[in-house]
Amino acid sequence: MYLPKHFAVDDPVILAQFIAEYPLATVVGNLENQLEVNHLPLMLSPDKTKLHGHIARVNPLVKIAGSTHPQVTAIFHGPNAYVTPSWYPSKKETGKVVPTWNYAVVHAQGSINLIEDTQWLRNHVAQMTNIHEPTYQSDWKLDDAPEDYVQMMLRAIIGIEIDVVSLTGKFKLSQNRPPEDYDAVVKTLEQSPIDILQAMRRYMKPN
Repeated sequence: MYLPKHFAVDDPVILAQFIAEYPLATVVGNLENQLEVNHLPLMLSPDKTKLHGHIARVNPLVKIAGSTHPQVTAIFHGPNAYVTPSWYPSKKETGKVVPTWNYAVVHAQGSINLIEDTQWLRNHVAQMTNIHEPTYQSDWKLDDAPEDYVQMMLRAIIGIEIDVVSLTGKFKLSQNRPPEDYDAVVKTLEQSPIDILQAMRRYMKPN
């Protein structure tokens, strides 16, 4: 990933919070000299050394985990926004401005392993459910489903663990613009009714 210093984020607390807020990752690996791309919700362990998830047993990631090169990259995508140069005060002064795209992403690199433990898998699915259900003002639990159905579904999936060796953030948030341009972008985003633009504004100006 191309990563200018002014866009780089390496604070593990910030990166962990980002993954918790945007858990759906694009997981990329190499399978027989071709890229294998999957989209999976993942959870970062408290010590920030592992990512946990689950996949269908027929998912090609199973083959990657069993290969001699089980390395994968998990890409977590945050808010993004087109930024028009018409927002910049410097446009009136020099005219030397162009559009850009602001975004925030986190890349996690490591080796993928399979977890066959049935109890671990059940606990993992229950934990993921408990984390995300409140987002929708719901209290559905894994135990609400019939046990035989739960067991059938669990047999169709397998746990995965990615041993994280690199966790890198790129928050491209107009840091390279003059302060007056930066402030103007934030002010414009604040006035937008579009949710994703409000999310971008919160990353540019947390408070």
